[in-house]
Amino acid sequence: MTHTKPETPYRWAALVGFVVFGIYLITLAPTTAFWDTSEYIAAARVLGIPHPPGNPLFVILAHSWGLLPLAGEYAKRINLFAAFSSAASAALWFLIAERWLRTIVPVRWGRLLAAAAGTLVSATSWTVWNQSTVNEKVYTVSLLSMALVTWLAVHWGDDEPGTHRDRWVILIAYIIALSTTNHLMGLLAAPAVAIYILWTDWRVVTRPWVWVGVITAVVVGVSLNYLFLPIRAGLFPPINEGEPVGFFSKALMDVINRVQYAKPSVLDRQADLLSQFGNYLQYFRWQYARDWGPAAGAAAALFGMLGLYGLYELIRRDRRAGLAALAMFGTLTVALIFYLNFKFGFSMHLGQDIPREVRERDYFFMGSFAYFGVLIALGLGALYRGVADSLSRRLPEAQRWVAAAPVFLVALIPLGGNHASASRANEYMARDLAIDMLESVEPYGILITAGDNDTFPLWFAQEVLGVRPDVTLANLSLMNTRWHLRQLQRREAPEFDAAKAARVWRPGPAETGLALADSATGGPAPAWPRPDGSVFQSFSAAQMDSLPEAIAVKRGQGLRVDSLVIAFGQDYLTLQDIATVALIRDNLGKRPIYFSWSDGNYPDGTLGLTDYLLTTGLVRKLMPKPIQEGNGIVLSRTLGFVDLNVTRELLWNTYHWQSATHERPRGWVDVPSSSILQLYGIIYRETGVILQSEGLTEEAARADSISSAVQRTIMRGERN
Repeated sequence: MTHTKPETPYRWAALVGFVVFGIYLITLAPTTAFWDTSEYIAAARVLGIPHPPGNPLFVILAHSWGLLPLAGEYAKRINLFAAFSSAASAALWFLIAERWLRTIVPVRWGRLLAAAAGTLVSATSWTVWNQSTVNEKVYTVSLLSMALVTWLAVHWGDDEPGTHRDRWVILIAYIIALSTTNHLMGLLAAPAVAIYILWTDWRVVTRPWVWVGVITAVVVGVSLNYLFLPIRAGLFPPINEGEPVGFFSKALMDVINRVQYAKPSVLDRQADLLSQFGNYLQYFRWQYARDWGPAAGAAAALFGMLGLYGLYELIRRDRRAGLAALAMFGTLTVALIFYLNFKFGFSMHLGQDIPREVRERDYFFMGSFAYFGVLIALGLGALYRGVADSLSRRLPEAQRWVAAAPVFLVALIPLGGNHASASRANEYMARDLAIDMLESVEPYGILITAGDNDTFPLWFAQEVLGVRPDVTLANLSLMNTRWHLRQLQRREAPEFDAAKAARVWRPGPAETGLALADSATGGPAPAWPRPDGSVFQSFSAAQMDSLPEAIAVKRGQGLRVDSLVIAFGQDYLTLQDIATVALIRDNLGKRPIYFSWSDGNYPDGTLGLTDYLLTTGLVRKLMPKPIQEGNGIVLSRTLGFVDLNVTRELLWNTYHWQSATHERPRGWVDVPSSSILQLYGIIYRETGVILQSEGLTEEAARADSISSAVQRTIMRGERN
């Protein structure tokens, strides 16, 4: 008797991928977003090196994709790259699910429906959907590589034995190795693939030519790290984190091995293992109906049981596929949780003073949630068969399969339960914040920022949008690294383009009618002369590299820079503090120096500069002498001294406050980044108080309404 191997449904997989891509396209972010999005988009544009491990595969792929004229704004093109990668992964998960369903659902069209339903759940689970509508990370590329090598293993297992089949093993090894140059997440499919291959034909590992091919493939695959990173770093692109110059240099190895993050051993747990598993379950609860509040738990329980039921049925009916699926499930949950060794989750045990992550880390489990959709497809298929079998006495064969089909409608739950908060459509906040913050700074100014969300978007605005590249950005966190200090020292500010700048700075202060103050004299500012030399003029490169990591000082002690007195607020200075003092000493009176309000109390508490800081919107300008009220300068209880004329010009004629007050159905979902959004609420509220005291009642009310709208969207997000 001759058996015909079922046809692989490539066309159906393409259709599923197309539908998923359509969902992502409708909910796609139109521009950049917070956290790492801006860094990766900018790195793709300039062929730069983002934070460790450098991700050369992503940079090359995204840069090539970004050359395609798919959208007007470059950021949207790269967001489309993330959407395409995830949609392609969905098509591959569909193929895997359909193949594993063959022992569960005998009817082909029912099997296709089950695979499509599980894939839809996978694609619209909250983290996968949210990460696929903006290029926040490199994980969509890793997701694609995981799905691809898993499908290749499944396809290999169905092929006829022979030399031609063994070549697939070499290809699988190459893709896994190559994917590590994007992110180590690509390795997570390896255990499942190994089980599938060894169970099918363990003798493949005894064939010498296969061994030689696999070693060769791995070396070629990982070589991208050791070639692209040092070569490109040596050309000093604008984004060059870690600056891994030199083949097999310490700097290169530090980048590849993520030394910058100083992660402890997995044996040194940063939180108890039970809480780490609890954090994963918290994120799992978000996946299927996050918009529906208390119902989210019920939806997670439903799909969790379906996935585990599907895994059980696969193990029972197809031992090879079942053990491979179990290995994948274990790797993406238990092993990954243990390896990542996170601190307590950002929103866990609220109110307790415990070490916690600075943001939610659900995106690290994106592969887990995407793959779980395959298991859900198996569970739905088994449920579908069970319902059809229960109808066998009442309906003919064909009709009972049709009558059981409504069970697949549960796959629509994540689509309805996540669309409001997973969507990033019409969200411009990060881009507009970057523009607003850069335009708050005088030409050729130095802006000292604090972390990712007040720095990466500004890098994006400068390198991708061409907004105010004359501003030098010094990041407090990164000034604890030598490479950032070297890059600041090498940087030459490009010419200030008055035609592209905000009205307050173009073409010169006289035309605006504002009494702008000069950093050196405190008097009216002249035209904008381009400063020469480095922002660290008093240091050679060797001296910069030899700065101490920390020095002891006396609290209250300080130093004088002309008429400005720095008073230390602690008993030691770290490298970032030493560098900040050096920036002030070398540039006061030569370049305008600003601190972002996102720096919090840093310039006040650490350096004692309160009396010299003049608020102009989202930033504070460092003045050479103690500030006094008068001539448009007023004292605010919250903002300190405020240049009211410049601040009003920025607030009403420069800032994109509409982005801050934009109506969001679920509020500001990303609570950890809400402090950046809160800046708008504070600035407008406190400026409104000043305006009210100045008798500008109507303008004060307008400022207060903007502040209130910002606060509402933040509070709505916190409640959800």
